[in-house]
Amino acid sequence: MCFSLPFLEQLCVWIVMVIALVSVIRLVIPWLESWAGLPAPVTAIINIIIWAVIAIFAIYVIFVLLGCLFSGGGLSLFPHRV
Repeated sequence: MCFSLPFLEQLCVWIVMVIALVSVIRLVIPWLESWAGLPAPVTAIINIIIWAVIAIFAIYVIFVLLGCLFSGGGLSLFPHRV
């Protein structure tokens, strides 16, 4: 059930959503920097936070996949169709 086609479909959808969200945020940051006058350290902090969120999401997905692989059920990252 974990490595079924619907599970992989949901995983791909989540990955695309995260990539799209990060891309939009990275496009908006320079505009905010020029509009609001944000200094360079604030922009760097925002970029670090974005990459930290991506890393946390990646670690969570890896542990879900390992849970599915070793326990047969794993954590419930995505709703499973029954």
